[in-house]
Amino acid sequence: MTEEKKIAMLRTMMEDQETDSDILSVYLELAGQKILNRMYPYKTDYDGLEVPDRYVMIQLKVASYFLNKRGAEGQIQHIENGTHRNYGAADVPDGMLQEITPFCQAIR
Repeated sequence: MTEEKKIAMLRTMMEDQETDSDILSVYLELAGQKILNRMYPYKTDYDGLEVPDRYVMIQLKVASYFLNKRGAEGQIQHIENGTHRNYGAADVPDGMLQEITPFCQAIR
């Protein structure tokens, strides 16, 4: 899927559809890095690697999750008018990434 299509889909998912394309692109990149980290847990260089098409929807969900938490990163507790927010860890919930299968190969 092209970067432009991902940005268009992410913009549709967002409540604020006026978000700048550059900002959406950065969050897509951050989400892509999370996916690649899960896919290649022992790799340190991701140059030339892209998120596989089968994980693009997860990338969009993770990017949307990051965008929705903007301004409240790492929040421990927030209670307002009956709304309770607790973010014990400021990272992506494991449930969002559990569908990603780590890549492995035999050592030669």
